[in-house]
Amino acid sequence: MRKTLALLSLSLGIASVNTLYPSIAQVPNLAPPVQNNPGIPLPVPPINPEQQLPLKLTDLGSGCTPSYACLGWDEQIWGSRGKRGDRQALLAAIDHSLRYLQKNAAIAVYQQYPIKDITLDRVRRSLVRFRQLVVQSKSPAQLQAAVRREFDFYKSVGNDGQGSVKFTSYYEPIYTASRVPTSVYKYPLYRLPADFDKWAKPHPKRIDLEGKDGLLGNKSQLHGLELLWFRDRLDAYMVHIQGSAQIQLTNGKKTSVGYAGGTDYPWTSIGKELAKDGKLPLESLTLPRLISYFRQSPQELNNYLPRWERFVFFKETSGTPATGSIHVPVTAERSIATDKSLMPPGALALVYTSIPYPTKAGSLEYRKVSRFVLDQDTGSAIKGPGRVDYFMGTGKLAGDRAGVMGGNGSLYYLLLKE
Repeated sequence: MRKTLALLSLSLGIASVNTLYPSIAQVPNLAPPVQNNPGIPLPVPPINPEQQLPLKLTDLGSGCTPSYACLGWDEQIWGSRGKRGDRQALLAAIDHSLRYLQKNAAIAVYQQYPIKDITLDRVRRSLVRFRQLVVQSKSPAQLQAAVRREFDFYKSVGNDGQGSVKFTSYYEPIYTASRVPTSVYKYPLYRLPADFDKWAKPHPKRIDLEGKDGLLGNKSQLHGLELLWFRDRLDAYMVHIQGSAQIQLTNGKKTSVGYAGGTDYPWTSIGKELAKDGKLPLESLTLPRLISYFRQSPQELNNYLPRWERFVFFKETSGTPATGSIHVPVTAERSIATDKSLMPPGALALVYTSIPYPTKAGSLEYRKVSRFVLDQDTGSAIKGPGRVDYFMGTGKLAGDRAGVMGGNGSLYYLLLKE
């Protein structure tokens, strides 16, 4: 979907990892995750490897009841509340990770991976066995029991050293665009310049490349690199945030775009900028509210969008699925993005957090879930062991859900017992 799938939730490191430090802790019945301003990032303090290591071997114990409240209960595989299960999607996501682990890039990463207990072979064997269990198990309880019996759980220490992980979500939008500029379709996405690796640093800022109003046009040094044109500047900007999009072309055809590169500037939360100026309340700010604000006050785009100085370049991907940083497709609700300087790429993980789901009345409600996922992506602001970005899928509903997801939970990596 991008070199890194950019973060939806208005926030999108290098932290050294030493040999894994095993610790044993009982995990009682799980309490609901704490919701913290959905869609708004919490600051993540840097992890000092001399004080805190990112993963700890955790003993879950055997006394958790009822079982549906315990780690590893993933009813979505079989479906519930009238919804079909996503077993095939989970199996496909596992296969994508297994394919990645056969690549030279994965071999090189795991040869250098600093946690000696987490090897490419162990990650691969864990995925193969978990896949067998997903195929064979006939219920959430059966899979849960097998996983807890056969796998070790390595828990992220989180952003507080106590296992608290901040969850956000991203998605792949669908937008309408034109291959040629018109009086309506005038806001461009740009290809990566051929000489980008030779650009002097600091790079030009967003305002230098597209102008305050996004219409610098032939005065921009990027003139001639236009890929597509959008009718709404916010649409083009949202593609920058998401890092990819499915595109409905004005000529009736379809295509897609994905991340090709970006300038060397950090993430700036436009939501936080609006809150700082008193335009929107920080405590209840979500992506839908931010979009609604700009739809009602489009002139404010010129004031706030340039504050994110980073500029993103794209390539046409001809309708291919969204792809994560390990160069395999990401799967709705089965792929996550983490800090790949810390977490094992392609590995099996389990997230425990609250996720918004649509109701029959058309609203969204949070449900506490224990969800098996594959670590297949990263993001420019996914830093430290206390951040997870959850891929919600493609389209408007995925965007609505991703836009209000945010809160604390837990992250575990699952590896076959040695």
